[in-house]
Amino acid sequence: MRNLRLSLAGLITLSTLATVSLSTGASANAAALPALSSCKTLIGSEEFTKGKLTVGTDDPAYTPWFVNNTPSNGNGYESAMTYAIAKLLGVKKSNVVWIHEPFDASFAPGNKKFDFDINEISYTAARAQVVTFSNSYYDVQQSIVALKTGKIVKNHTPAELKTYQYGDQVGTTGLTYINQNIKPTKSVRVYPSLDNAVSALNAGQIDAIVVDTPDGQFMASNGSHEITNAQKKNIGVQIGQFPSVGEHYGLLFQKGNKLVGCVNSALATLRTNGTMAALQKKWLSIYTSVPVIKP
Repeated sequence: MRNLRLSLAGLITLSTLATVSLSTGASANAAALPALSSCKTLIGSEEFTKGKLTVGTDDPAYTPWFVNNTPSNGNGYESAMTYAIAKLLGVKKSNVVWIHEPFDASFAPGNKKFDFDINEISYTAARAQVVTFSNSYYDVQQSIVALKTGKIVKNHTPAELKTYQYGDQVGTTGLTYINQNIKPTKSVRVYPSLDNAVSALNAGQIDAIVVDTPDGQFMASNGSHEITNAQKKNIGVQIGQFPSVGEHYGLLFQKGNKLVGCVNSALATLRTNGTMAALQKKWLSIYTSVPVIKP
């Protein structure tokens, strides 16, 4: 998962620095999308390598997005999603080619050596200036992480949430969510990095942090070593996640790539026919099973 490829502090900075737009890249008018039948004809002329669908992702690629660092095996949410899209576009599994594309490089300006990249890349308005994103293939929600001993663990009604001392990294969507949705009575303590915020949580200087659900799940897991006591035992817990406010992962294309419309048509089909939900249930239950709480 993304957490294991970059430092957690680096991850949050990279994935959430820009305010998420709820209208750009998040959805599309189904009537404006090309028919999948026409896409099967179009794709051959638009592929980076004729006859092949070239897909980029980072190396290593982690569970539950991929399994055994082998994107081509069809296991894991992003691998399975890629092959489901390819099938709707008339591309055989044997004609899907995977290449290594570092996370940071994927959304840098310039020409790309892939048709699209799938790598838990959050849509941001800043990134969309230099690359093109598909519509959402996974809606990212914000979640609360706290100490297991914290009062907030059992007392987190909307009214109670307003009474706690929060801390977060500067410029993140977690910080924005706290200020715009929870609206606490105490000013949020803002830190230059997530590491600093976690240290403050460990020291009892703040009651909770708000981060993306996948990141929060990792932070609170036993193997992360993010929130620990003097004996290095995990003392963190992910209390719950909030309803979606539009933040999402999108497939990333070279700016202006004509294939994005066809991929959006495929994604719309996978969403309406239940395939997307089924794949999320199969591969992302550690995230989808996190209880939803109201801000």
